Formats: sequence, C-alpha cells, structure tokens
Amino acid sequence: QVQLMESGGGLVQGGWSLRLSCAASGSIFSINDMGWYRQNPGKQRERVAVITTDGIANYADSVKGRFTISRDNGKNTVYLQMNNLKPEDTAVYYCWAQLRTERGRTYAYWGQGSQVTVSS
Repeated sequence: QVQLMESGGGLVQGGWSLRLSCAASGSIFSINDMGWYRQNPGKQRERVAVITTDGIANYADSVKGRFTISRDNGKNTVYLQMNNLKPEDTAVYYCWAQLRTERGRTYAYWGQGSQVTVSS
C-alpha cells in the first residue's frame, strides 16, 4: 500500500508565501514524475507543476515565476514553494506521483488534498 501525505496548507494574505510538502510512503519500488494539481468546487482539477526524477520542472503559465517545485528523491518527497500568492491561487492542492513497479508497470497516486486560501 502506498500513501502520499501532504502538509503545509493554510490561510494567508495576498503576497505572502506558503510551502507544501508531500511524502510518499509504503511499498515503493521507484517513483517517476511527481507534481501538484489544484481544484476549486465545480471546476476541473488543473495541473500546477510537475517535476521529473532528474529535476526537470514544468509549470502552469499562471504560476510561472511565483511557484517552485522541487523534490528529494532520497525522502520520496516533493515540495511546492508558493510565493507572491494571489486570491486566484485559492484551491485544494493535491499531490500526485507516478510510481513504477519492479515489472515496469506504472500507477498514479494522489494525496489527500490541502486547502490553500489566499485573502485579498
């Protein structure tokens, strides 16, 4: 069984910063890409940032220059540093990871979600 445990959400004012963390635990052979998505009620979940095992990152246009994704492969953990937060960043943020089995099959896992609320 694999779990992704998130931490770091909260309520902040516009312009402030938050850092999200997500640690994968359980029966893990290897992890491919890791990332963060976000979702608001009634809207589709959107990709915020994804990072490869080698550290290559890709960001949504709306967060480029403000958010930074990173990972610690030794700790099976991915981070999202969010700076200069805006009210439109308010959402539930979900950690995501693609795990690979010993036989080469891949599976996607999600964290439980962390509420980020940015007041104006």
